Amino acid sequence: MTGAEEDKKMPLLDHLVELRSRLLYSALGFLVAFLVCLYFAQPILDFLQKPLAALLPEGRRMIFTDLTEPFFTQLKVAAFGAICISFPVIASQLWAFIAPGLYKHEKQAFLPFLVATPVMFAIGASFVYYVLMPMAWKFFLGFETLGTESTLPIQLDAKIGEYVSLVMKLVFAFGFCFELPVLLTLLAKVGIVSSKGLREKRRYAVIAVTVVAAIVTPPDAISMMSLMLPMVALYEISIWLARLIEKKRDEAEAADEDASSTDITPA
Repeated sequence: MTGAEEDKKMPLLDHLVELRSRLLYSALGFLVAFLVCLYFAQPILDFLQKPLAALLPEGRRMIFTDLTEPFFTQLKVAAFGAICISFPVIASQLWAFIAPGLYKHEKQAFLPFLVATPVMFAIGASFVYYVLMPMAWKFFLGFETLGTESTLPIQLDAKIGEYVSLVMKLVFAFGFCFELPVLLTLLAKVGIVSSKGLREKRRYAVIAVTVVAAIVTPPDAISMMSLMLPMVALYEISIWLARLIEKKRDEAEAADEDASSTDITPA
């Protein structure tokens, strides 16, 4: 092989111009998504509040203690939505920049991982929204008390800014953690890790997953287990995918050897 698939060289300046244009398209895609999400910031905010609102009695409220907090919260929500919506645009621009420098087999190897990345992130975000948050919010609301004649009631008056920050932190944490199979499978594809090595490091991986789950989840056992168990399962899936890749690689190498031996004819 003499070079990339298109087998042409570009001067450094042309690469920089191409990179600038891709960055501009990515920024433009984010800006458009940001403006759209800013227009729909309140519906997005209502959607993020639903897991908590479903557990609170009618009439409960959210508060803000800073005059500018609602405005900056809507900006934060718009940016959060824009990142999620514009990721395909950013990923496509990244692919358009690096694809001309790849061989055909490299494109075929890398493209599925580019497609799987947003899918796994969406699965992780959906898991935290529909599974973890209802359980975690119910657990924390259990610390409310009605009060008696000699004690005051303890009730939640959630700050909108703090609540949105917590939800965004959990969504991004779970979304990125669910990228584990994509990362490990890609490393196995390029030969950096192997299924045997992943199996041998399983106990260390479980410890690392436990530490990560303890850091990124709320401080209760239910939330931590809700992230730890899926990540352990995803690690096991990564081992299986790595083994599948190795099997296909061995089959391809065996086929090449058979083809080479067939081409050799006795003099």
